[in-house]
Amino acid sequence: MTSGTPAPLISATGHREFGDAVAARLAALPHRPRVLGLGEPMHGEDEFPLLRNALFAALVEQAGFTTIALESSVWHGRVVDAYVRGGDGDEDDVMASGFTHEFGAFPANRALVRWMREWNRHRPPTEHVRFTGFDAPVEMAAAPSPRLALQELHDFLRAHGHDELDLPPWEGIDRLLGPEDPWVEPAAARNPARSIGNDPVVHELRAITDDLRRVLTGEIPRLRHEISADDLDNALLAGRTAAGLLAYHAVMARDTDHRWQHLSALRDALMAENVQAIADRGPTLVFGHNLHVRAGAARMAFGPTTLRWQPVGALLADRLGDDYHVIACALGEAAHRDLPEPAADTVEGALHHDLPPGYHLVSAPALRPLGQRSVPRVSPSHNYFPIDETLLDQVDEVLFLRTITADPDTDRTSVW
Repeated sequence: MTSGTPAPLISATGHREFGDAVAARLAALPHRPRVLGLGEPMHGEDEFPLLRNALFAALVEQAGFTTIALESSVWHGRVVDAYVRGGDGDEDDVMASGFTHEFGAFPANRALVRWMREWNRHRPPTEHVRFTGFDAPVEMAAAPSPRLALQELHDFLRAHGHDELDLPPWEGIDRLLGPEDPWVEPAAARNPARSIGNDPVVHELRAITDDLRRVLTGEIPRLRHEISADDLDNALLAGRTAAGLLAYHAVMARDTDHRWQHLSALRDALMAENVQAIADRGPTLVFGHNLHVRAGAARMAFGPTTLRWQPVGALLADRLGDDYHVIACALGEAAHRDLPEPAADTVEGALHHDLPPGYHLVSAPALRPLGQRSVPRVSPSHNYFPIDETLLDQVDEVLFLRTITADPDTDRTSVW
């Protein structure tokens, strides 16, 4: 090691070897975290989710983790969860309908689904591992109608409530929702005036949704004794989703200079609500972009401006304290992703120079002195987010991959 480059806590050359070592380390901590955030510095590179798969398998076996949550829609992810727990279905259909942001096309995600279904096959339901998304069902610049979520919430209350609840009839709510086209107007992404969010009907629907959610909250003690935990969780999710979509449309309609920043902040706030509900079921591995899982302010260049907001990791760290632990991934070189060897005066450059090929877990506090002496890496690839000036203050460890190479001959869909 050169002066100032800390020795790794863990070094490994294989996925499963690395996963086992990290899981054993977490299991040995005086306070085992309830939520482990694992961040990737770029989407679309299979090496990061493959490592995630191995880590989750080890966490299940060695540290009692029960759920994995991916940066995909929690609403759609219920399809995947039902499948991995033994439900009927075609794998291709599950991958297409159970993931958003095109993540169902990633081979590592298919491998994860296969492993979870196989793990659960000969185990009782109480010992099943669970799959979920943690994202809202939105793209950054678009959001669907809240109709499906709002109808599921209303149907649930009608089926499990009583006459004294005085629910508004669904037909009236459906008329307020109207046709789908105004909700999915593509021009709203760039033109707030084209968004339905300022329509008075949205304000009325938000009030109705809040009322229905309050009714549900008031019935929870009774419902816990009468229905399954999954059914109650789904009703609560329907309420969160409907309210979140309506809020997202309202923010899309704001004609301010900080509109995109507000949308980013709202999306992560919805993510945090989802993760908290998911973690109530048991220890959870949360996998998403470093921007989301870091335990402090996120920052992203967006055209001529820079967006700054509190991501899901910051919200979880504030609410969960030591129950939230976060590992950010960083990368040295990936020629097939237009990412050359990092400059020597960056953190990635020092690690790339001093560490051999493989996977290295390095303490973030131990890296901070090196970070203070280094310059931020400038990535020539818009996909890769390098270690910035504040990341090392916002994570517990950095998982450094020295070099990634394209390997088209590797079977990335087998159960590991």
